[in-house]
Amino acid sequence: MITNPERHIPRLFRSQIPGRCQLQFINRDGENHPIEWIDELTSDAYTLEDKTDPELDDTQSKEYQISWRFVTNGGQDDSTIRPALGKFGIPVYPGSSMKGAFQRACNREQIDRYCGRQLAGGDCEPGILRFHGGYPVDDTWQENLLDIIHPQQDWQLKSSNRGGGAFCQISLDRPQLRFTISSNIQLDEAEWETIWQLWEAALDRGIGSRVSAGYGRVTAQNTSAFYSAYLHGEGAAAKLLNGTGEFRPNIFKAVVRGHALRIFGGLTTADNAELAVEQLFGGINQKNNTVGLLGINFVNRYEPRIERFGPGNWQVPSYEVAGELRWMLTADLAEAERKKLLFLIRGLVRFAMVFGGFGKSWRRADHRIFLPNYNNEGTRDKPLIGCHWEWEQRSLTNNYAVNDVKQITQFIERLRTTASDWLKLRNIPAINTPANWREAWHPRRVQVWAREAEYDGNSLAIKWFHGDYTKGSSIARSDLTGGFIDRTTKIGRIWHRMYPLVELEPSTKDTTKNIAKKIDGFLEILTIFPDSDIPQCQPFLKFLAERSEFTKVWGD
Repeated sequence: MITNPERHIPRLFRSQIPGRCQLQFINRDGENHPIEWIDELTSDAYTLEDKTDPELDDTQSKEYQISWRFVTNGGQDDSTIRPALGKFGIPVYPGSSMKGAFQRACNREQIDRYCGRQLAGGDCEPGILRFHGGYPVDDTWQENLLDIIHPQQDWQLKSSNRGGGAFCQISLDRPQLRFTISSNIQLDEAEWETIWQLWEAALDRGIGSRVSAGYGRVTAQNTSAFYSAYLHGEGAAAKLLNGTGEFRPNIFKAVVRGHALRIFGGLTTADNAELAVEQLFGGINQKNNTVGLLGINFVNRYEPRIERFGPGNWQVPSYEVAGELRWMLTADLAEAERKKLLFLIRGLVRFAMVFGGFGKSWRRADHRIFLPNYNNEGTRDKPLIGCHWEWEQRSLTNNYAVNDVKQITQFIERLRTTASDWLKLRNIPAINTPANWREAWHPRRVQVWAREAEYDGNSLAIKWFHGDYTKGSSIARSDLTGGFIDRTTKIGRIWHRMYPLVELEPSTKDTTKNIAKKIDGFLEILTIFPDSDIPQCQPFLKFLAERSEFTKVWGD
């Protein structure tokens, strides 16, 4: 007789309930269920050698490289996202999903011919194509399957309470997939070329789940983006359970979505702000699920560089990356809506660039760049703090947004007007009472202070985060600045940004236009969300107003 027979059942076949298996949680009850699930899957799955399909009479296959992660939801367990599994225990993009994606790229006539149509009387006439789905081309799909997710929106901008822990899903890391289509009639090469062009148009929209956050996007596709910009950035990388680092393109949507919530939260009620953001970026709540109007794709200019920073227990992975951030429109809109949405998403991306950045520790300027001696060899005994993002030259002229202290005020007001116009267009009432959130962007809730710094080592505020800003007075390690305080991680109430200045020169091709070029100086920007319950807050604001080089450019 087997003792505790339930312990011998593979986690793949266990119910997703406490005590049996819960793939969405890391380190539950001292066990890492998702890691065990992955180990069992990969050890029992067949290799892909000699497991190819037999060729049918009129069948074609093509391979495509996924640029980042790819996730399909097998749909077998509530609250758990794990891939659909095909024959031999190998993840598959199902043929039914492939057909659905293909249909969305077709016109009515093409749908009828290739996918089938409904006849009078309720009968169906099948199309001429059969979709066999997509499989990985080799066994590298077994690597880095664990995909960790940190829901942080509420903690980041609404309240000071620490959110829940890490969750996970199972997704494939940059797989190369082979897709197969067959026909029940003989087709010429010209029609097959049309069919694959339609499939590539479907791939442009992304396949699988979470495509709006950058999953399921294909490399080397000449996609026409709704709005795009070329960026370069560096900072702290996401740390995987094995200690390695990963650059995750979903940071762009997460940050811009958060800023949209802040801006709308200063213009309308909390519920209306949430509604507006879900319409833009999608969302799941107790009432319904919403497919957002916008999704992202980040196309790397080179493979992200993942390195290590710091010694011993402080050591963390860091990234350096450059590429094109593309925002894709997921629905057809009237011209007036398209125009206002373009102004809005462009303004939100610029807002993210002017006041912070993307990814972990975006509220701080990168200490390795702006704090002298922070990065010297032999003295790297500090944690990696902050990030730094810049427009690449090809996007600089059209996107730099601000170039002196006074322009910050105008930029904020323009964005709030653009956001208000969008609310009006979507029949969402704007009111002058901000949402009751820590970081709702309303003049009674936030102050913006700025100065010009002559070079990267000329930052004043970065030193104040680690010592006195004036003799005997400090904001370091306080609720105002945040950090790991009293064994609790707290979100502070100050953002710090060093935003590169530019100079404008006449274009050599068109003397009526100017070209922006980066120079040595920076706009040093402090964004503060005051709180009278924090004792360091009012003295520091008084110091900024009376004894510092900073000028308040926005807020009461």
